[in-house]
Amino acid sequence: MPRRRRPEAKEIQPDAVFNSTLAEKFINSMMWDGKKTVSQKIFYTSMDMIQERSGEDPLKLFKKAIENCKPALEVKTRRVGGANYQVPIEVPQNRRTALAIRWILNGARARADKSMSEKLAGELMDAANLRGAAIKKKDDVHRMAEANKAFAHYRW
Repeated sequence: MPRRRRPEAKEIQPDAVFNSTLAEKFINSMMWDGKKTVSQKIFYTSMDMIQERSGEDPLKLFKKAIENCKPALEVKTRRVGGANYQVPIEVPQNRRTALAIRWILNGARARADKSMSEKLAGELMDAANLRGAAIKKKDDVHRMAEANKAFAHYRW
């Protein structure tokens, strides 16, 4: 961790098809072993599936799914006087997006559909409709923060 100043965040170029930086972040997060074209193919195929199934604009549905999965609060462990407390804190905006993307991808990978494109399309549609594993994870995090609200005064 740098001691002097925070490193500057890298500028992410928007993706070629939707011209969206959020879609590009999602593709980069889904990528394994540097295989970006595989990740792009999965993402764009799942967007086509969403277009077929719902008849809506897939980018709008994708953004709605990400928004629905963003957590407002999370808990962090603080050590005070020999005891560890789970202290609820607000989540910064860039971390909210990163957590939402991570939870959607983990939920998609855990599904039992045939291909990753089908899994991702299903998870994105579920998240847009406030269902699925990513929404459950968000609710669990919020419930944990709510349960530990009494320790909020340990925040610093």
